Amino acid sequence: MINDYGEVLNFQVTPANVDDRKVVPELTEGIVGKIFGDKGYISEKLFKKLHEKGLELITRLRKNMKNRLMLLSDKMNLRKRGIIESVNDQLKNLCQIEHTRHRKVANFMVNLVAGMIAYTYQPEKPSLYDYEEPVYFF
Repeated sequence: MINDYGEVLNFQVTPANVDDRKVVPELTEGIVGKIFGDKGYISEKLFKKLHEKGLELITRLRKNMKNRLMLLSDKMNLRKRGIIESVNDQLKNLCQIEHTRHRKVANFMVNLVAGMIAYTYQPEKPSLYDYEEPVYFF
């Protein structure tokens, strides 16, 4: 999970067979405001859980869903989701966290944490600056 300044707020390592939506409540502890995600996070159960915490989940609609009214600012922010891909690209390529030949789990974790620390010290991160309230992307 990142904020609008491109800073990593929270992350979790899960097995490949775990649904991304399952870990969202844990990742959003202590966060209020709006969360922007892709269509994969659409779930009524998740929406209700986040709404109880004071979070608003904003996603694009799937093709089989009815249109709903959305604030223009939210619609504009959905277009800027490319920041997420930019952060992922920097983590993979500049910080080299995608190395796959680890022989031990400990080596994998050290490489991952070192890459995350290296990213936090980067002077220029992909970011957005025109928000009045906190905005989070995942």
